[in-house]
Amino acid sequence: MIKGKKNINLKNKRVLITGADGFIGSHLVEKLIQEGCDIRAMAMYNSFNNWGWLDQLDDTILKNIEVYPGDMRDLKSVKNACRDIDVVFHLASLIAIPQSYYSPYAYLETNATGALNLFECCLDSNVTKIIHTSTSEVYGEYDTVPIGEDNKNIARSPYSATKIAADQLAYSYFSTFDLPISIIRPFNTYGPRQSNRAIIPTIITQILNNKFIELGSLYPTRDFTHVSDTVSGFVSIAENKNSIGEIVNIGSGYEISIDDLVDLIQTIMKTNLKIKISSKRKRPIKGEVFRLKANVNKARKLLQWQPSFKGKKGLIKGLKGTIDWFSNKDNLQFYKSSIYNK
Repeated sequence: MIKGKKNINLKNKRVLITGADGFIGSHLVEKLIQEGCDIRAMAMYNSFNNWGWLDQLDDTILKNIEVYPGDMRDLKSVKNACRDIDVVFHLASLIAIPQSYYSPYAYLETNATGALNLFECCLDSNVTKIIHTSTSEVYGEYDTVPIGEDNKNIARSPYSATKIAADQLAYSYFSTFDLPISIIRPFNTYGPRQSNRAIIPTIITQILNNKFIELGSLYPTRDFTHVSDTVSGFVSIAENKNSIGEIVNIGSGYEISIDDLVDLIQTIMKTNLKIKISSKRKRPIKGEVFRLKANVNKARKLLQWQPSFKGKKGLIKGLKGTIDWFSNKDNLQFYKSSIYNK
């Protein structure tokens, strides 16, 4: 929920969204169309002309956006994407943590070098605001929560290491070149269209398709934030002039263990399936992040932002809507719950 006076009007702005074909990116496209933005949606190029989740958006939205197939790893591709753009939302990233153990170079090139390409291209353009997407995974492991923006960054995976690198590049381009960058740090976003590499879709789709639920560690806790709240955080930080040069957490401020999350989802779905623990789904013990809970005081004070889906009641409300979306056969067909995809 966004309150307070806006000091940057996004209406009619030429907006680039990298990673627009992804989970959060596609929701952001929908929101910024409502805000009256002129959108260039950058999607990962492929020979099938597949635009990811953009393909599932309403035709009234698709006809009002420019889809640009490109690659963050290629400087020329990024330069073309940035042409004649006012505001950039940079979401493009490789995000599956287990896969980063096997493909660290791909993560480095996409997440760090890709971000560097974007910042370099923006130096030569008339971009007035860049919102760079971080992740709560950069915080690593802390015994005490909630976690604030001033906490040190400790990489627990190659993924988090590349995101820390990207964050530091972002801040360095702000401090060295006065590039107008804000860093948004979402905690565990969930909702319709999320991939099966995330825990909530994994649980829901297995309940819908299987006779049991196969998971990794059940004891870590996470701060699950509904995608509509995450998107409103993106809009809030973009509208706020004082957010330039700042890092801002976006989260629900509510912490729940994976074990309790499974119980909650099973209660909502009226099931009681057996849980099987799979070692292949577990992170290395030294790479696990055991607790994540956001301190969102800065977002409240600086952006006048706060989550709409609050506490356990908010999580239940968000889960119900998410379960309804996945229960639709037209949506469920995109998911292979029987295959563990890192």
